[in-house]
Amino acid sequence: MTSLVAAPVGQAQGSRPPGLRSTLGAYLALTKPRIIELLLVSTVPTMFLAAGGLPSLWLVLATLVGGSLAAGSANALNCYFDRDIDEVMVRTSRRPLARHTVTPRNALIFGLALGVAAVAFLWATTNALAAGLALAAILFYVCVYTLVLKRRTPQNIVWGGAAGCMPVLIGWAAVTNSLSWAALVLFAVIFFWTPPHYWPLAMKFRDDYARAGVPMLPVVATQLTVARQIVAYSWAMVAASVLLWPLATGWVYGLGAIGLGAVFLVGAHRLERGIAHGRKVKPMTLFHLSIQYLTFLFLLVAVDALVF
Repeated sequence: MTSLVAAPVGQAQGSRPPGLRSTLGAYLALTKPRIIELLLVSTVPTMFLAAGGLPSLWLVLATLVGGSLAAGSANALNCYFDRDIDEVMVRTSRRPLARHTVTPRNALIFGLALGVAAVAFLWATTNALAAGLALAAILFYVCVYTLVLKRRTPQNIVWGGAAGCMPVLIGWAAVTNSLSWAALVLFAVIFFWTPPHYWPLAMKFRDDYARAGVPMLPVVATQLTVARQIVAYSWAMVAASVLLWPLATGWVYGLGAIGLGAVFLVGAHRLERGIAHGRKVKPMTLFHLSIQYLTFLFLLVAVDALVF
């Protein structure tokens, strides 16, 4: 019978195998829990907006569990297919497959099992539309982004980022068993947010991606070109966020979205000006700001839904 965990490279013959805690930790790491946390930040407020207030707590819990399983499946399968890249990149070299603490076969089975569980659970506890959207998100992230876009085009994160927008559609569908223009606008916010969020990270780890042969935009374009693209997508993101105001929200969200957008645009333009003037820049500042922006924007969505 195949062991759940592969022996780490260099482990002495006959040495004690990893314990249950480290085994579970390795499988949990395959799901990339920090990414899942960010995805769930957008799901619950979307459900508040869809319900026009506080939705069923059971429905929220069921959607979060199913959404977490779906995201974990996509991330584990991404780790399986990208294990060769992860081994040569410093940023990803401690992932379980790169460290050989989980076998590729078991990672593949684990990822597929999570995907089946996610779709079945959402189908049983929410509705077929939410389950179908979760399946679409998994397939798009793995089959389109990981297997096709990531290694072939510098626009990989732009179009591949659509998978990360799916939680808002899943959350909306779980509540209403339908989709609406408001849900699609929230999708657009995250779609335009993804490049300004990810490209600063790719700028910091440019050498990593270049060594792995992944054509992220900072690898194939100048820093100034990347910064200008970040500014363009930032403006599109802020425009989409403000569009939600007359469409589905009140003044609490509207004024907050304008204020948050202004702060983010200042950060994006500051990065561009710094590069244009040859100054040393810290792209990770914008990366961290992007996480705070999305968190507070969706918090405003939830508060506005409860107030109005």
